Amino acid sequence: MLKAERQQYILNEVSVHSRIQLSDIADSLGVSIDTVRRDVKELDDNKKLKKVHGGAISLGYNTFPFNHSDIFNREKKSFIAQKAIPLIKENSVVLMSGGTTNLELARLLPPKLHVTVFTPSLPIALQLLAHPNAEVIFIGGKISKDAQLSVGASTVQELSQIRADICFLGTGYLDVNHGLTEFDYEVVQIKKAMIKSSRKNVLLCISDKLNSAQRFKTCDIDAIDCLITELDPEDQILKPFSNFDVLLK
Repeated sequence: MLKAERQQYILNEVSVHSRIQLSDIADSLGVSIDTVRRDVKELDDNKKLKKVHGGAISLGYNTFPFNHSDIFNREKKSFIAQKAIPLIKENSVVLMSGGTTNLELARLLPPKLHVTVFTPSLPIALQLLAHPNAEVIFIGGKISKDAQLSVGASTVQELSQIRADICFLGTGYLDVNHGLTEFDYEVVQIKKAMIKSSRKNVLLCISDKLNSAQRFKTCDIDAIDCLITELDPEDQILKPFSNFDVLLK
């Protein structure tokens, strides 16, 4: 594979999933980690992504202040967020994980909506500070610099004390057989705790992430109450998910 083709593949993966690991890309392309590392460094030098330890992140994933125009497929993610908003009732207690689709949901929440939001995501908490009627409660702990998410035992413990009306989960990877997965084990533990702490769990997922899987499992499909994509619920791509007791929206 030519270098240009490798680098385009890397850019596609980091755009869709926001974060990638060098080892995963090397396995997928059948090249050495050193080759991928050189490609990532060149892409970082050209300001097409940001190199981090062991991998890379998209430019729109964790930049301050947030430049929403850098978010990959922002139109799709905004559409998903608009679909999700009616699920939030006045004076609801909401849990929100990280991710750029959840960031769009936080940005688009109606200003007149009174809501209490618990989140371990630093970007989500900062975005919600601009909302006039949202009470924002940041769930603290050790912050993962790559995920910009509180992780660790203290965060899991805090989450266990919450009983939210609804939880909005960002999607890393989603597959009918493997369920919701991630490559970051600590992030998986936080998402598991969030699912346990909510009466209703909603997964926000652009269709680009469907039929993809990673090494660490968050949950099976049937742990999710509602799956929201930018697609029509009757779209053939979503047909395999209709076999589960999950609302497609």
